[in-house]
Amino acid sequence: MKKLLFITSAMAISCSSLLAQTAEEVNVYSYRQPFLIEPMLKDFEQETGVNVNVVFAKKGLEERIEREGKFSPADVVLTSDMISLFDLVDRQLVQPVNSKTINDNIPAHLRDPDNQWYSLTMRVRNIYSSRRNDKPVNINYEDLASSAFKGKVCTRSGKHPYNIGLVASMIAHNGEAQTKQWLKGVKANLARRPQGNDRAQIKAIKEGVCDVSLGNSYYYGKMMKNEDQKAWADAVYLNFPNQKTVGSHVNISGMVMAKYAPNKDNALKLMEYLASEEAQSIYARDNMEYPVNPNVPVSDTVAAWGKFKADPLPVADIAANRTKAQRLLDEVKFDL
Repeated sequence: MKKLLFITSAMAISCSSLLAQTAEEVNVYSYRQPFLIEPMLKDFEQETGVNVNVVFAKKGLEERIEREGKFSPADVVLTSDMISLFDLVDRQLVQPVNSKTINDNIPAHLRDPDNQWYSLTMRVRNIYSSRRNDKPVNINYEDLASSAFKGKVCTRSGKHPYNIGLVASMIAHNGEAQTKQWLKGVKANLARRPQGNDRAQIKAIKEGVCDVSLGNSYYYGKMMKNEDQKAWADAVYLNFPNQKTVGSHVNISGMVMAKYAPNKDNALKLMEYLASEEAQSIYARDNMEYPVNPNVPVSDTVAAWGKFKADPLPVADIAANRTKAQRLLDEVKFDL
């Protein structure tokens, strides 16, 4: 009888151990919309056998992780912009990742020197202009404040992370005083109060509300493939600003490992996969973003837009000015 009990107990322990091995998982908190990341995550699951659980939110993930504390299930956090990425770092909600694989796949200016965050994709902050006019020659961000565009500029909120990133880069290049004057000039040139998203600005150009707008590059590609929005894309030129000066501002999406990641080994596997040529190719193909892995080509759609000079300023240097950028936007009352 004792022998039987021992065998039964041993079998129970063995089964429990086997279940633990087969129930491999990794938990992802994501600001990136599910349809954007689902192809990569499915591919990762098939390759590794690790189940990926995703929590998606438009905002508030930092606060949620803070509330959860050491019991947070979050392993990897994906952001759609550099501002959210650095907010996680500032709140001390991340841990460093020491991976030669990731560092070899992502250039130094697109990752943290201390390995706390990594870029995943790049998107240009383009200037769109109406095809009612000639295509601008050598247009610059600074031109949006010139008298030539009085009453002709549209943009989403200045406090949106995409625009905060642009303003932060302007501060890095031109200083606070000059950037504040530029913001005043852009505000004075607005055709309407800042509103809507990036696509809404291009729609406004088609409808004749304005002649130029700011917008991320990949939205243009998505509109070109959207039956209801293709007419908006057809109504504008896609311009790469500052090609004869510092280059076009490039924002990023990114990833971090959560501070209390309960599945740390699987989190590392996922992060290394997302930096790989395989995952980066899916990003480039499906999302029409620029891959951070230099070995991965852009999609045919993006390639058709032409090559451009990107601002080489490290992401960390731009993000270091994000608080100043927010303050200047408040001081000029940009959104009011």
